[in-house]
This record gives sequence, structure tokens and C-alpha cells, in this order.
Amino acid sequence: MATAQVIARPTPHYWPAPAKLNLFLHITGRREDGYHLLQTLFQLLEVGDELRFAVDSTGRIQRDYDLPGIAETNDIILRAAQLLQTRIASPHGVRINLTKRLPIGGGLGGGSSDAATTLVALNHLWRGGLSLQELAQLGLSLGADVPVFIHGRSSWAEGIGEHVVPVDLSPAWYVVLIPPVAVSTAEVFSQPQLRRDCPAITIRDFLAGQAGNVCEAVVCKRFPPVAAALEALSEFARARLTGTGACVFASFPTEDRARLAWKSLADHWQGFVARGVNQSPLHEYLATQSL
Repeated sequence: MATAQVIARPTPHYWPAPAKLNLFLHITGRREDGYHLLQTLFQLLEVGDELRFAVDSTGRIQRDYDLPGIAETNDIILRAAQLLQTRIASPHGVRINLTKRLPIGGGLGGGSSDAATTLVALNHLWRGGLSLQELAQLGLSLGADVPVFIHGRSSWAEGIGEHVVPVDLSPAWYVVLIPPVAVSTAEVFSQPQLRRDCPAITIRDFLAGQAGNVCEAVVCKRFPPVAAALEALSEFARARLTGTGACVFASFPTEDRARLAWKSLADHWQGFVARGVNQSPLHEYLATQSL
């Protein structure tokens, strides 16, 4: 099986859309409108997709990339741009280019991160003047994970994604395996056997090991390649599912140990090695554009 190595650092002149890992995922309840109430800990990674924006005066939002199976009307990047354009009444248009590295349906937050980067970048390029909090409120209508990427910090999150508290996580390197399947979050959340009554925990509880991913058993049963990936990675460290999957990951204290494990897996799995970061590469890039 061919391997898929994701580059370690963003490319100059492109706006980064970093990946995330859910270090745990609990469902603590369900609202009357059907939304699940969650607790999770988001770890940002130094790798991800990249976007480029060419602002013009046409007023049109156009994409210069192709996403197989995703029509323009369903493209979260275009929806984010249109949402912001309406919110700030911008007369400007933009052509958007995307370098897609994160798998769709992988649980790495690719779509949400792309949307967040679009909102942050165009707010800057169109001189929208919205605060990060205002952008996060816009982003929540696109997806529960979008505000985390907009705020740009590894974070503890609760509710449907609206309660976010930045957390400084200890340095770590991660091996991420990409099973050859795409997992639908909506499908996983619709499963009757999914546990929805987890007791609320604290960060201290998480650090003490009192946390897991309630989606893992459901996903492994429905998608055998995910179960196989967890088994393979578990030979080197504790392996876990991120989000609703399909990707699985394990943490290592050093880059050398992570790459040694990956070397043993690379002939049979797609995946990559990435450093966990507390501040998003998106905000580091934004700072350079504001100088």
C-alpha cells in the first residue's frame, strides 16, 4: 500500500488549515434539536491542508480546485466565504486554491479547518474587521469544530462546540494512520448503540486516564479497516480513534520514537508523523500578514 506523507510545515504564501486530533471524545447528552453534547480535548497538529486566496473586484467567489464527490453547493470552503461576504457586505470577490492533504471522513477536521482558515483569511484580506469571537460565532453555523480552528489553540471543548477553553498540552509527536475508508459523522451519531450518557469529566480526570472515545467501538464494528489500524498501531503505543474516525493515532514523547514506529508501519499503511502544537500555524501566518 502506498504511503501518504504530509509535509511538516506550511508552504510560504499559503494559508495553513491545520489538522486536529480528539485526544478523547465523550457524549454527555443530547439536546431536543438532536445535537449531541460533547466533551473533547483538541490537539492541533503542525500539518494540514493549505489554501490560497486571490482577491478581486468581481464580487464572485470561485474555486480553482476540484474535490471529487463534493459539489460547489456543498463545499464548506465556498459556504464559509459566502457567509462572511454576506455578514460584512463585502463588494470583493475571491478565487480560492486548495492543496488538499487531509482525508475526507478521516476525523482530522480537514473540512472544518478549511472553513476556519477561509473565514480568518478573508476577514483579513477583505478588511472585514470581525473579531475572532464573531468569526467563531459565524463558524459554528458551519460545523461544531470550526470555532476551535478559528480561535487557533489546542482546547478543551464542551457543548456542541461553543464552549472552548485553551489548554497548553505537553509536547508530543503523533503517528497517524489513515485506514482506506471514509466515515460519516452523521452516520456514527445516528447509531442506536452509541453511548450518549457519559458522566462529565475534568481535565484532571483525563490526565488520570479516565477518558476514551465512545465512537470507537461503533466505528470498529462497522469499519474493520479501522479496527485493524488500531491493532497495528497498538503494538507501539496506546492507539486511539480521533473524532468519529476513520484515522487513528498514538502519541510519542520524541520525534525519533514516533518515526521509528512509523518506519515499521509505512509499508502497510497510509499515514504520517506530526508534531502537536498549542498554537495554530494559521495564527502564526496571520501575524506575518499583519506586520
